[in-house]
Amino acid sequence: MVKGRFLIPYLWPAGNRLMQLSFLGVLVLLIIGRVFAVSSVLLSRWFEQSCRPVSAGSYYFLRLLDFLSRWLSFCLDHYVSGGLLNSVRSLLWVKVQQLSSKRISMALFRHIHSLSYRWHLNRKTGEVLRIMDRGVDSVNQMLNYLAFNIVPTILDILIAVVYFCLSFNYMFGLIVLFTMVAYLTFTVLITEWRTKFRVEMNDRDNDLNALAVDSLLNFETVKCCNAEEAELKRYNAGIKKYQVTEKTSLSLSLLNMTQNSVISAGLLAGSLLCAYFVASKKHGFTVGDYVLYAAYIMQLYQPLNWLGTYYRLIQQSFIDMDNMFELFGQPSDVKDVDGAPAIVIRKGKVEFRDVSFGYVPDKIILQNVSFVIQPGETIAVVGPSGSGKSTLTRLLLRFYDCTSGSIFIDDCNIALVTQSSLRQHIAVVPQETNLFNQSIKFNIGLGRANASEDEIVEAASIAEIHERILSFPEGYDCMVGERGLKLSGGEKQRVAIARAVLKRPSIIILDEATSSLDSQTEALIQESLNRVCQGKSALVVAHRLSTIVNANKILVLKDGKIVEHGRHEDLLLKGGLYAQMWHQQSKESRLKHNEADRN
Repeated sequence: MVKGRFLIPYLWPAGNRLMQLSFLGVLVLLIIGRVFAVSSVLLSRWFEQSCRPVSAGSYYFLRLLDFLSRWLSFCLDHYVSGGLLNSVRSLLWVKVQQLSSKRISMALFRHIHSLSYRWHLNRKTGEVLRIMDRGVDSVNQMLNYLAFNIVPTILDILIAVVYFCLSFNYMFGLIVLFTMVAYLTFTVLITEWRTKFRVEMNDRDNDLNALAVDSLLNFETVKCCNAEEAELKRYNAGIKKYQVTEKTSLSLSLLNMTQNSVISAGLLAGSLLCAYFVASKKHGFTVGDYVLYAAYIMQLYQPLNWLGTYYRLIQQSFIDMDNMFELFGQPSDVKDVDGAPAIVIRKGKVEFRDVSFGYVPDKIILQNVSFVIQPGETIAVVGPSGSGKSTLTRLLLRFYDCTSGSIFIDDCNIALVTQSSLRQHIAVVPQETNLFNQSIKFNIGLGRANASEDEIVEAASIAEIHERILSFPEGYDCMVGERGLKLSGGEKQRVAIARAVLKRPSIIILDEATSSLDSQTEALIQESLNRVCQGKSALVVAHRLSTIVNANKILVLKDGKIVEHGRHEDLLLKGGLYAQMWHQQSKESRLKHNEADRN
């Protein structure tokens, strides 16, 4: 019931009058189809009864009428009810189904994107994609089963029960009713027993798909480590775990045997009773009545025999939807407050006030951190690994909420404004640039959705990658490959810089933007970054201290606390942690240069 209430808003095409008319048209055609299905059987009986007064010498005339009755019944049942009406009904239904699928897919996709950074870090992408695909597919399958199989079959059975009770004898109606109830009861009981096997199969299937996606995404690492055989073994183990859970064959055989036994018993009881009434001439039964009963029961036999299968498939669809419902039910750790306004940034002043934060409650990463970035200033953050440098950038982007303390932009608490408006004013150039497997133009254009092609070219020129892009055969339409693997590290960073330029941000975050590049490329990229940051508030997380010597202020983090702050020259004179890090990196740099000269 909970699942049904959840799906109803997506099933009824609200707001689309044409789709609503199509939905109602499907219902009307469904009723008309049931009328024709009953009429085809009644027509056979009527012809048989109307032929009884004809003399015995009219043998050929009787055969002709019998042929005509069967032919008309066949046409009504197959060409009109089963063919023409079903074709029109399918044509109307496919549009309604497509709209429902699109709405569910869009709602799920929007919800997943709204979930917090923490949630995405803890989930496997392959598993999430599998849940999305299987969930939406299961909704489509369930709608088809209900519209074209379950509802028509139930209507046929109810019509048969009522008709036999009123036109034949109540005992025939009871036989059909008892057969239906027994059939459905056994089907439901055995199917519920089989459900746990399907749930376990889904879990193993999710694990197997996540393993495959993870391995293929990291194919370069697999090749470098010569780990193909190890990955095959892991995948083989995953397949075995999945196959162990396939315990459905035995339970399916048991279910089919039970269903066939119930159907056969119902058919046998009704046929014997009808034959008895015809032979004893009780209640005015004739051979035509027997023909009607036999024809009607045989017409019901096939859909009734499939009814259990459809129930199993719908039950399986609901199982497949469970994980999708779990995704829909996942709350976001970071939410906009009710009625939150969009932030308006005029100057770009950033202030951290006594900010503390921990990814888990018992491990604090930042402790009472306070600093101010004045409009147009560049503040650099340095420190040992794990000191909380990158955590500052994630808090400023509001990927997480502060455990205590607050962050202000132009004296406005970022926790009280919408996340989308906040991130609209902040551009990020990360250490590892993530690119979509799309064109260079698409990846730069992510900076601003409504940017023109001229603006994209201008941003690329500022990032000094325009000429390089033009050297590619497809130019700006060149595909960058999975995660941008067709581009070099420096080219990917320049695409990220162009994306940041295109965004026209008030605040720029550089999160170790050049730490993974060689010295020569780093120097070139650093020139572009300096131009991008000019006149804007910038928070720079740096590993190589040589890149931030011109920062207005340098913050030195250790164990989540600011232990030193000041300009480069002042910090060197203090002889503290920053000075130690500087001298260590200078020594390493001299050693590398000396080694390069010898080579």
